[in-house]
This record gives sequence, structure tokens and C-alpha cells, in this order.
Amino acid sequence: MIHSRRQLLTLAGALTLAGCATTESDLPPIPPPPPKAPPPPRPPTAEQHLNKLMADFFNEALAESPELATSLGLDKGKLAGAAARLSDASLEAKERRRKLNADQLRRLKAVNRGRLTGMAAINYDSVLFELQANAEAERFPYGAAGAGAPYVLSQITGSWQNVPDFLATQHRIETKEDCEAYLARLEAFARVMDQEIERVRHDVGLGVVPPDFAVRGAIGGMKVLRAPPDKSTLVTALAERAAAKGVSGAWGAQATTIYTDKVLPALDRQIALMEELRRKAVRDAGVWRLPDGEAYYAQSLANQTTTKLTPAEVHQMGLDVTRELHARAEVLFRQVGFTRGNIGQRYQALYRSRKGVYPNTDAGKARIIADLNKEVERIRARLPEQFGTLPKAGVEIRRIPAATEQGASTHYEGPSLDGSRPGIYWLNLRDTAESPYWFLPTTTFHEALPGHHMQITLQREADLPMLRRVQGFGAYAEGWALYSEQVVQEMGFYKGEPLNELGYIHDALLRSARLVTDTGIHSLKWSREKAIAEMRNIEGDPEPLAAQEIERYAVWPGQACSYMVGKVTILRLREKARTALGERYDPRKFHDAILLSGSMPLTALETVIDNYIAATKA
Repeated sequence: MIHSRRQLLTLAGALTLAGCATTESDLPPIPPPPPKAPPPPRPPTAEQHLNKLMADFFNEALAESPELATSLGLDKGKLAGAAARLSDASLEAKERRRKLNADQLRRLKAVNRGRLTGMAAINYDSVLFELQANAEAERFPYGAAGAGAPYVLSQITGSWQNVPDFLATQHRIETKEDCEAYLARLEAFARVMDQEIERVRHDVGLGVVPPDFAVRGAIGGMKVLRAPPDKSTLVTALAERAAAKGVSGAWGAQATTIYTDKVLPALDRQIALMEELRRKAVRDAGVWRLPDGEAYYAQSLANQTTTKLTPAEVHQMGLDVTRELHARAEVLFRQVGFTRGNIGQRYQALYRSRKGVYPNTDAGKARIIADLNKEVERIRARLPEQFGTLPKAGVEIRRIPAATEQGASTHYEGPSLDGSRPGIYWLNLRDTAESPYWFLPTTTFHEALPGHHMQITLQREADLPMLRRVQGFGAYAEGWALYSEQVVQEMGFYKGEPLNELGYIHDALLRSARLVTDTGIHSLKWSREKAIAEMRNIEGDPEPLAAQEIERYAVWPGQACSYMVGKVTILRLREKARTALGERYDPRKFHDAILLSGSMPLTALETVIDNYIAATKA
């Protein structure tokens, strides 16, 4: 260390003298300056943090649900093992999922919501709503999946209802490995049924027993499923599809062995359990009789409608919408010569007239599907009038298999992400007298185009994080499909066809009746019979159809209300956009704003439309 100016001068002189006696090459090399430390990495932005979490959540969902991986066409490569599994239905798995949901909620709340804007904020709010709804439902320690599905087994719930169709229609059969995975899943089916038995016994211990009609319906459906091996789709679906693809092997024989030795005994155990419950079941249809049942229904309604509407408000909405629809039906019924009785009675008379009823044969049912395919092509040609972005994946119309058609409802199943499987509109044609043609075009617009197929396919094709591409909220999805029915009517599709417009009105009345009867059963403590009578008074379905509807609402509380609540919300937002934008309002851009943002809670949809209005004005 240099301590003084004198030392500095002495050192300088010494160096000068030394320089006289040495050359430059004799000097030691000057060391290079030390490298600069790299700047610390920037912390991720709030949006980057959120996107990483959503990717993690999606992978966690695939790990928990191999069926999801298959339905999306992702059970390949690193996820190939998913193709040989079914979801764990045990009590332990339910607890594991509860903990996973709580952990995901904790991780999501670590994201700074205040720094998110635009679609990132919508993504956050959508994921947050779902996780919070799941967490709030967990305080009810019974049921299939928290609030909204109180019974593990019923006429429409349980693996007996969904696994056979899943294996027959979504499990891929292309190779030997696919066939082996099918056999593994067939064996897993038996294990899942036994896990469900454990869950049901747990719930019975809490005082949770399905109503008697739900137990009776489950027993009937299970007995239909319990067919001889050569008549069971669980066996034939593998054997026939393997043969069609040229995959050699004794697949039918192997499936028969598993079906006979594992599946049938497990199914028999479920039937025996339901017979046991039959002696304990009561007639009361509503969940108000379950532990903390009033709170259970309020939570179910909130989860299904994604709103804070009370049962009383939903009930009144149903009455108000019914009154408006009945006024239009009155005009149309007079045009077709039905003038006696109230609107419900006139629809009953229209059913009895057998107008539009096709022969109740395979040929007659095939003709219905052929004619509905023409309706799909007719609307497809005119979609650009109202919609800016159209789906790439196709849609097929198929009959629900006879093995499950007694309890199953008409529904839609989305396409795979890789395009290997189209969207499928499953139509229940168990009796053509229940499905006269005058309302089937509207049902087709709801399920196919511009309804569920357009919405779900565009969501899966949209530029969204994968988690959001597969996320689903009933009030958004069903609200869109019901709203799309009205768009078709506004496009003039029923002009000069009062009978088909009556079909459109009928389907809208079905959804307003759902608001009235769902709240009637679960909040006002209506009996099954009173609810059926009120349903028929509003929309006039034959008693077997009305009974099937009411029995569905009894075991799926709140879900039936999602349709009309969603539609009314979208109509209100459309009017808001029209008023704000005036001549700049474009239905194609309005619909794009909804569809390309993916399924979300209705509260988030309000923000999407506010953003659309602001961007259009700017």
C-alpha cells in the first residue's frame, strides 16, 4: 500500500530507472480486467407468471384425468400411458384433488392481478373463478364433484353411464398398442365401479341417498348395460374397430374374458347396492333435504350460472321469459290452426297430431339424421352473415347408442385438438314420436352450428393458453348455444315456416321452464309430480319427456338454469354494444369478441364486451 507522496515519487523513479534497463518484453503482462458479472435476470412479468402457471395447471389436469388427454387427442408420446388408464374414483383421489385445487389457488393468488390487462386479465379471472368455486364446493363432503352433483350414482351419473360411450367413441383404435390400452381400460372400469361403491356408502353414512326415481332409473340403465358379451358395446366396440383397421389379434375374446370375469361382477355389485338403496330412498326430489341442502343449492346455482342470482331471482326470470315467449307462440299457433287451450296444452295437441313424426324404425331415424345434415349445410352457407371467424373442424350427427339412450340426453362432444376426431352431435332417437321434426332443426342449430360446435371448436382453435382452450363454463357454453338459436331465427330461417318457428319457441320455453322448475324443486320444495305438471304447462312436452327432464334436474341441481341465464346475459351485452357503438356495431366482430375469448364466467364476459366496445370506439 502507498502511504505518502514521497513513496509515490520514489516508486515512480524506480520504475523509470528500471525502464532504462529492461525491454517491453521483459515486463509482466497486464492482466485483463475481470469480466463484468451478468445483470441479474429480470423477474417474470405478471403475464409470464400467469402463463407459466396455466401451463402447469393444464399438465396437472392431464395427469389427473387420462380421459381428458384422450378426448383432446394428447394421449401420445410422453402421455401415451394415459391411454391405458381411467380416472381414479376413490375417496383418496377425491382428497388428493381437493389438496391440488387448494395448492393451485394459492399459486394463482401469488400473481399480481393488478398488473394484468386485456386477455391476460380475462384468463386470470376465469381460472380464479373455477378454483374458488371448487374450493367453496369442497365444504360439502358428499357427491360426485362438490356442489352441483350430489349423487355419485344415479340414472345419469356414474361410470356405468359414461365409460361405455367413452370407450366406444373416444378411445382411439389404430394399432395393437391401442387395443391393449382398451383392454387395460376395460379392466380399470371394473375397479372404478368398486371405488364408486365405496364413495356411495360413505355418502349414505352422511344421509345422502338419491331420490327413489333416480335409484330406479340407475338400476334400469345398469341392467340394460348388462348385456351378453356378444351384444355388449364394451366388447364389440373393440373387436369391430380392430377388424376395420386390420389390427390382427383375438381382441374380442380377450375383451369377453375381462368383461365376464371383471366388469359384470362389478356391475352386479353396483346393481345390488342400488337395490339396497331403493329401500332407503324417498320421493322428495330436491337437494333441500340433504345435509346443509339449502346452502348446497345456492352454491350449485352460483357455480352453474357463474352469477350471484338468488333462487328467487332465477325463478322470476323464468316466469318473465315464459310470458314473452307465450305471446309469440299464440300468434304462430293461430297461423297453424291450434286455438284451444293454453300454450302448453296446444303444444301437447301438436305432439298428439303427430305432425313431423318420422317412422320409428332404423330407416326412419336414418332419414332424420340425413335431413338434419341438410339443415347443417344450409346454415353453414350463411354463417358469414353473422360470424367473422368460422371453425375448421367438421361436425357429425350420430344416434346415441341403444345401450344408453334410455337415460342419456341429446348432447355435443367436442373435436380432438389434433383434428383426428370431429365434433359429434349425439341425438337421442329412442322414439321418434318424442322427437317430431318441427323442433329438431332448432336442436341442431343449438348442438352443431352456430351453437356448441362453433363455440367449442373455435375455443380449441383460438390463440389461447391450453388450459383456457379446454376450460368450460356451463352458463357461457349453454347460454351461447341458446342465444345462437335466436340468431338463426333473426336471420329469417323460419320465415314462412310457422311450425318450425314453433319448434324454436318450444326449445326456448324448455329453457325458461327449467328456471321455474329447477328452483321449484330445490328451493320451493316442489314434488317431482308438481314440477312435471308445471313443465308441461309451460312447454307442453309429453309426460315421459317432461319426467326425464325433471328427474335430470333433481340430480344435477342448478345446471338447467345455466342456459337461459347465459342467453339473457348475452342479449343484454349485445344491446349494450349496439347502443354504445351505433353504426359501428358489427355482429361479426361482436361474436368474434365472445367466441375467440374462450369459455369464461359471465362476470368476465362483461369485461370482454366492455373491452370490445372501447377498442371499437378507439
